[in-house]
Amino acid sequence: LCSAAARGDHEEVRRLLDAGVDPNGTNSLGRTPLQVMMMGSPRVAELLLRRGADPNRPDPRTGCLPAHDAARAGFLE
Repeated sequence: LCSAAARGDHEEVRRLLDAGVDPNGTNSLGRTPLQVMMMGSPRVAELLLRRGADPNRPDPRTGCLPAHDAARAGFLE
């Protein structure tokens, strides 16, 4: 799921969530799909949030929340 989110692959993210993959599961670096998602993909973010992704979980490396990362990159949508 993290890999699909990082690519901004909305359809694959949806397929994996429909198959029961945890929206808060982490990759090998401890980051969630919402933390690694392609910042220019609001559809992926919306889907993850609707399916239970935790927007208040800080990135284990930086301590930043996903909204902070998005805003810093200029994605305010």
